[in-house]
Amino acid sequence: METVNYFTSLPLLELAAVLTSLLYVVLAAKGNVWCWPAAFISTAIYTAIFYDVYLFMDSLLQVYYLLMAVYGWFCWQKNKQMPVNHVKPGDEQGVEQGGEGIKSWPLILHLKVIAVLAVVSLGLGHLMANYTQAHFPYLDSATTVFAVFATYMVAQKVLENWLYWVAIDLVSIYLYLAKDLTPTAVLFGLYVLIAAYGYYHWRQSFAAEGKLALN
Repeated sequence: METVNYFTSLPLLELAAVLTSLLYVVLAAKGNVWCWPAAFISTAIYTAIFYDVYLFMDSLLQVYYLLMAVYGWFCWQKNKQMPVNHVKPGDEQGVEQGGEGIKSWPLILHLKVIAVLAVVSLGLGHLMANYTQAHFPYLDSATTVFAVFATYMVAQKVLENWLYWVAIDLVSIYLYLAKDLTPTAVLFGLYVLIAAYGYYHWRQSFAAEGKLALN
């Protein structure tokens, strides 16, 4: 009941941001290019909302997501025009590309990415822990850093992006519950389910081209 009351009492502008954010995630999971206009609208609204309440860093992060919405639109439009299984010269060694332009990165590349992002998260977390009054500085920094990169992976149609989002959203649920932000935790629980569906749907599309053996 608390969650229902929370969302029904949201200001119209914030409610529009929440709904378009959900629309973005659902359409992205389905591989629909129209997810990016939804992302553009939601991030534009959140940029204004956060700026208005003096959350300047959050507002700046939304500007990044705004730019990624434009970048993602052009990347996905370009993928639609590519021949199936086309991999551009210079792509990472071991990268495979299947149906609908979906790529799969090799495990070694993911391990390198995770290691770099972990170091960046630790550095940012150290700064937040020592120079701000932030709660959960390391976990908060990690979710932000990994979310920034995972958004790039979505734009590039990297299959495994959804696994990153599952992990990010699960950690976020813990953070929001710890801060008594139950409705937001519920929202992120929904994101986990959509991310799991996104991985399944993209994996099926990728496998359709014979690039992945399904068990």
